[in-house]
Amino acid sequence: MPLSWAGIDHWVVSLGCGLLIGLVAERRGHAPESIAGTRTHAIAALLGCAAWALGVQPFTVALLLVGALAVAAYWRSASDDPGLTSEVTLLFSVALGGLSHQSTTLTAALGILCALLVHAKAPIQHWSRELLKETELKDGLLLGAAALIVMPLLPQTPVDPWGVLNLAAVWRVVVLFMAVGMLGRILTRVLGPRWGLPVTGFFSGFVSSTAAIASLGNLAKSDEHQQAQAFGCAMLAQLASLCLFIVILSATSLDLMRSMAAPLLVAAICLVLAAGTGLLKERNTSAQTEFETGQVFKLTSALVIAGTIALMLVLGAWLQNVFGSTGVLVAAAIAALAELHAAAASLGQLFASGSLPLNTARWGVIVILASSALAKSVLAFAIGGTMYGARISLGLASMVTGASLSLLWQA
Repeated sequence: MPLSWAGIDHWVVSLGCGLLIGLVAERRGHAPESIAGTRTHAIAALLGCAAWALGVQPFTVALLLVGALAVAAYWRSASDDPGLTSEVTLLFSVALGGLSHQSTTLTAALGILCALLVHAKAPIQHWSRELLKETELKDGLLLGAAALIVMPLLPQTPVDPWGVLNLAAVWRVVVLFMAVGMLGRILTRVLGPRWGLPVTGFFSGFVSSTAAIASLGNLAKSDEHQQAQAFGCAMLAQLASLCLFIVILSATSLDLMRSMAAPLLVAAICLVLAAGTGLLKERNTSAQTEFETGQVFKLTSALVIAGTIALMLVLGAWLQNVFGSTGVLVAAAIAALAELHAAAASLGQLFASGSLPLNTARWGVIVILASSALAKSVLAFAIGGTMYGARISLGLASMVTGASLSLLWQA
């Protein structure tokens, strides 16, 4: 009976995976007495393939046999090499041989992935032991718990009498905020030392533009030669915050975001121009100064954001019923003094639920931008002094003015 590719494809894939994993393991190992090299892994993968062809019981026996040999080898070499990577990889080669009967594509993908992990031992250890900070690890775990544990447990339907407080939607915004903050910190760590203060300032804005403005205020106050650069970097941080603002507004109400696309684009252009006036001025380059923005995020900060959004939604719906649209704008302005993005999420959800007309929601966006700009201007005066505070105030005022004029032009 002639052979066909349909009958030998899993054998070829098993052999290829075993050879690849064995080759990488053999080159990685520094000790000549390594328990498994190229031939061993190739034979183990073929053994798994042959055993599975005979049935589940023969495959189980083969897996147990190779496992026993791996345990014996580890017992002999544990004093010199306490790691279990070689032993587990050998067992995985057997498992790949059996898996090839179910899906050759998945087997090949997992074989390459295993080889990559074995080959990347040094970079992974360097990253986990030296580059990754304890606070970043904790923040990553918090992000994972918020996205994969808390969010699936929250109800998907409104829980308040006005039908605006959707806990799952509120928490989705919090997770988005945390994820963007994590991305901003990663990019800051990667690009900051090489590209200097402007890039670090921009990406720190994803973490907290308020904290960035405060930190740059300390820089401006301590070194008057860095005044212009600190202002330019603060505007870049605000630009990053505006980008996050746009993302959150889009996530809560895409229709409102589309109607505000032109005003927000004008606001971003104003911030870029303001940043350019500071960064293009002659500055002291004798030393590259860095600043810290603290943690990526804190659990208390995430809870504050969630609480602010929830309170704003309920309060806004109540004020809408009692005082009309004016009450909602007042509540949004107050919320934006403390947290701009929470106010944006609340405004977007109120519009999406039908509690706000389009025109009121559009001017609500301008109101919360102005309220947040006011709070940051006061902070800049308090920390960075008169000159820094005046520059920050003018830069943020240009953002709000540009967005307002663009909205008026559309009307």
